[in-house]
Amino acid sequence: MSRPSLRSRAIALPIAVMSSIAVALGFAQPADAAPQPPKRLAKGKATATGTGGARTVAGAVPAEVTVADGDTVSGIAERYGLSTAELLAANGLGWSSLIFPGQRLVLPGGAPRASEPAPEIARHTVVAGDTMSGIAERYGVDLAQLLSANGLGRESLIFPGQQVVLPLAGTASAPSAPAEPSPAAEPPTQVTVAEGDTAWDLAERLDVDLDAFLAANRLGADPVLQPGQVLTVPRPAAVALVASVSTVLTDEMRQNAQLIVDIGRALGVPDRGIVIALAAAAQESGLRNVRHGDRDSLGLFQQRPSQGWGTPEQVLDPVRATSAFYGGAANPNPGVTRGLLDIPGWESLSVTEAAQAVQLSAYPSYYAKWEAQATAWLSELG
Repeated sequence: MSRPSLRSRAIALPIAVMSSIAVALGFAQPADAAPQPPKRLAKGKATATGTGGARTVAGAVPAEVTVADGDTVSGIAERYGLSTAELLAANGLGWSSLIFPGQRLVLPGGAPRASEPAPEIARHTVVAGDTMSGIAERYGVDLAQLLSANGLGRESLIFPGQQVVLPLAGTASAPSAPAEPSPAAEPPTQVTVAEGDTAWDLAERLDVDLDAFLAANRLGADPVLQPGQVLTVPRPAAVALVASVSTVLTDEMRQNAQLIVDIGRALGVPDRGIVIALAAAAQESGLRNVRHGDRDSLGLFQQRPSQGWGTPEQVLDPVRATSAFYGGAANPNPGVTRGLLDIPGWESLSVTEAAQAVQLSAYPSYYAKWEAQATAWLSELG
């Protein structure tokens, strides 16, 4: 008997998923939704000092809030009736960013006082030759805080045109004199392995194709890297910051993209939600059902069995993985993982914000580069 195609598998969804699709199409009523576990960005909770711990009533959201000792982004968001994702986005923060007592955060939708202009987030635009240590010295801020505020590590790369958030928003002073343009710096062609680095980490950090990275260094599928080891970067790291609008789909990529579209249509997901799913899969796996990834990440969306997304065999099933990404009534992990349709107000989020809210990637800004291409794929595949 021949093996069924991916399109056939999308039709032959498990009974539980088909029942959920029936709910989505109006043939049945959903059961009571399972409670979603809260997601936290850091340990601790908001204290009653400074801004106070009580949830603010609607209509009383100020333009900004000053971080008090013990505050977290999620706690501040809950206090003012905001989503964590929109609070992060409004302040140019990532999901791994830290906040500090005395730091001022903008509250989306807050009304500035009549006598004050709306606060602005202090940012620096990276130019060729910039380094994080150089930026920290120029603005007189602590390097560790600058890295944390931008979700970066000491080995992270920055690129011309990138916006770097200064940790004490609105209080950092401008450099005493305009910086002289630095000579154009050549992107690195080699990288030195640091303690804890994996081939997957390096490929994602440098934004290069993992298979090309492994091939360029004659490494196997699951290599063990040694600190101090020098590896070749197969192409300039900065090139991939903007995805080509002419990316050619291989047969495997096309099948997986079609699967994402078909399941989205079956679940009644709007076009924008399907574009978000295509962009997420393109960034996470290159639209391939890969059997490797960061830590225990696997499959089309690089879902982690250790985080409740399913067994290794389940997350390698592209039909189930796609249903889990969309979530909602068809979520195969109800109450454990959160899909796109489980995120309140996802329709108003950018592609990057929405994909990041599901994926919780260490590189949240990378999804945006796929939006135009994903839109074109949806138009082509229907």
